[in-house]
Amino acid sequence: MNEKRMKISWKDKKLWLWFGLLLAVFAAALRHLEDVRDGAVESGDYWLITDYRNLFIGVLIVLAAAGWCMFLSKRWNLEKTFAVCILGLGFLYMCVLPPLSAPDEVGHYITAYKLSNQMMGKTATEEHGLVYIRREDAFIEDLYNAIEHGEDDPNKRVVLGQTVTEDTYRQFHNRSLAGITAEGTEVSNIWTVRTTPLAYVPQALGFTIARLLSLSGIGLLFMGRFMNLLFYVGVTYLAMRKISFCREVLFGVSLLPMTLHLVSSLSYDVMILALAGYFTAYTLHLAYEKERVSVKDVAVLAVAAMILVPCKIVYGTLLGLCFLIPVKKFGGWKRYLLSALAVAAVTAASVYLVNSQVIATYTAESSSFVEWAEEPGYTFSQVLTNQKLVLNMIYNTIVWQSEHYFVTMLGGALGNLDQVLDVPFALLLALGSCLLGLSFRKPGENLYFSRRQKLWVSVLILGCVVAVLLSMMVTYTPLTSKIISGVQGRYFLPVLPLLLIILKNNRVVLTGNYDKTLLYLMCCANGYVLLRLFGIVSMRL
Repeated sequence: MNEKRMKISWKDKKLWLWFGLLLAVFAAALRHLEDVRDGAVESGDYWLITDYRNLFIGVLIVLAAAGWCMFLSKRWNLEKTFAVCILGLGFLYMCVLPPLSAPDEVGHYITAYKLSNQMMGKTATEEHGLVYIRREDAFIEDLYNAIEHGEDDPNKRVVLGQTVTEDTYRQFHNRSLAGITAEGTEVSNIWTVRTTPLAYVPQALGFTIARLLSLSGIGLLFMGRFMNLLFYVGVTYLAMRKISFCREVLFGVSLLPMTLHLVSSLSYDVMILALAGYFTAYTLHLAYEKERVSVKDVAVLAVAAMILVPCKIVYGTLLGLCFLIPVKKFGGWKRYLLSALAVAAVTAASVYLVNSQVIATYTAESSSFVEWAEEPGYTFSQVLTNQKLVLNMIYNTIVWQSEHYFVTMLGGALGNLDQVLDVPFALLLALGSCLLGLSFRKPGENLYFSRRQKLWVSVLILGCVVAVLLSMMVTYTPLTSKIISGVQGRYFLPVLPLLLIILKNNRVVLTGNYDKTLLYLMCCANGYVLLRLFGIVSMRL
């Protein structure tokens, strides 16, 4: 009897936490309801209050479902709970931060549109490489019909969602998801992103479905985003099923506001984050859990690397994780070397096919010009030959920009790096603390990494960071700058799980397993972020 009471008492504590956090989110919703009302009164768009109510109901449903899966249900394991939480929160982020509001999402949109044309057997581009789009979708990149008013300069046309304001919400509110209002095709004025088309398969598939169903331009954008979100959840779910440890870390990184914003967008960062997580989990599974490495395992690693690395070559450092796998698991050095050669060859071939022209351009040029600064920039040969300059630039950048990287990695400036669409710094610290808590060792938990292996993983992480810095030094930094320009914290998200994994040690051991509590805290933090962002945008007239 006492034993039963103790169990009930322990569950009651979780229930109190569950309901207590829901109550805190409810209080935050009431606070930001005032902001929404002020914006509605000022603009006359009283539907904002209804939309905010619907958002609040959606947040409560997702958080209630997350709490039930984590604290009450015995059937829902961590990966299934992950799917519920990320799908639910991702869908809400998709609505609060609408299409084309994510970093570089416009370029990703038109690149996915090009692939959709090819999927449907249509002519993808005109002679100069600009993409054919439906006339129905022309408003996306010319929101206020500047062309009809005789404005020929593409730079003066307003693109939907580039700056998220109350008027952005109005545009989505007034337009239907279904129904074609204009027949025919037009030529887009946006240039595509030069990378592997495989990075845009989920988005393009969503666009194609929308076009076959005759959805409107708004419906097309949301369908593309939803398929991208579904792809991320599916691949990361498989990654979590593949490995028995560090799953909570993958879950936690996915719950960062910046991650949720990216994976609910049209960005190819979705492909990068999903495959980086899957490649990491699969490699660690082979290194520490599986007894023998099969041909199928080598093929899986090769395919993942073949798609991941051409997206951004700097993440090729993750291939070094393969050296954690013992030779004996391959059955000898011959199979080990053949496997390594196969993965390296497939990856090198894909990089050559996709990136050779860009690499040749940057390595061959004797001078460089940075357009955004209208100044000369660094060349590849300068970076290679002047090591002292490079070290000074990296040092200055890390010293002066570390806080910026931390903030923008977790979600301090969402949208197109919009400083108004921020997450409070105190909440970012809380989210970072939750990630640290997830990385600490729990009672009875095994340690898989030796000191030498941790050192090797640290080298890979550092190599990725340096590669990111050097790439932006060559492509984006003017000669007059004292730091490397253009680096954003989100570029480090693919290696963040690795950093957290190797922090696990014998010196800091938690007294209990609080993973689900920390993950639920992160879910509730995102509920607050969503409500706050909607309030901010509603007042942004």
